[in-house]
Amino acid sequence: MQQARVVGTAVSSTKHPSMKGWRLLIVQPLGIKGQHDGDPALVVDHLGAGIGDTVLISSDGKGARQLMNDQTSPVRWFVMGICD
Repeated sequence: MQQARVVGTAVSSTKHPSMKGWRLLIVQPLGIKGQHDGDPALVVDHLGAGIGDTVLISSDGKGARQLMNDQTSPVRWFVMGICD
C-alpha cells in the first residue's frame, strides 16, 4: 500500500476482458514526505478518483484479481481508497 497522486487518465482500445468497464488512471507514487517515489504507474479504479486526488494504491496482484472477479486478470495495481 502506498500513497499516490492521480496525474492523468488513460484509454485503451485493446485490453484484457477482465478490465472492461474499469477506469484507468495514471498515478505518481509518493514517498513518506510527499515527494515523487519512482515512475508513474497505471492503475485501475472503481472509486471515482480524479486528477489531483491523493489515493492509496496497492500492487497486490491476488487482491486485484479478487477485486476484478477474474483469476486470469493481468492487473496488478489498483486504487484502494481516496484520501481526504
